[in-house]
Amino acid sequence: KKNELVTPAPGFTIFATANTKGKGSEDGRYMFTNVLNEAFLERFPITVEQDYPTDKVELKILKPLLNDDEFAENLVKWADVIRKTFADGGIDEIISTRRLVHVIRAFSIFGKRKKAIEVCIARFDDETKQSFMELYTKIDASIDASAETTQPELTIETADV
Repeated sequence: KKNELVTPAPGFTIFATANTKGKGSEDGRYMFTNVLNEAFLERFPITVEQDYPTDKVELKILKPLLNDDEFAENLVKWADVIRKTFADGGIDEIISTRRLVHVIRAFSIFGKRKKAIEVCIARFDDETKQSFMELYTKIDASIDASAETTQPELTIETADV
């Protein structure tokens, strides 16, 4: 408004993130993402695609969150297989590093690997949940795929009014 040029300080940088590179999403994975206009996108001189971290880096993220290195290693193997299958078009869902962190947090609550995974993949359809769980049991011999998991008891108290 004042016709004044503002010069950024040395080192000033802006990062913008977008799951769809500004192109929107028609497959439903990123609902309500907007298509950004080409003139706006052109203002960002470079685009960096960020893949999932390597197994080594992902372990560095996960291991400090729990005292079970074997579980962390199994989760990373599990996610890696799922991601490769997703990339090959074999499945429609993926396990992110964020979801692995959710599994670890659920493990700290329930104390059981299988239960932690189950509650963190519950948002997926039944077929996906089953295949993800079966895959994990092939990686982790301590988990029995056929064993039923008990659901936590839900107690609802009502008062007479």
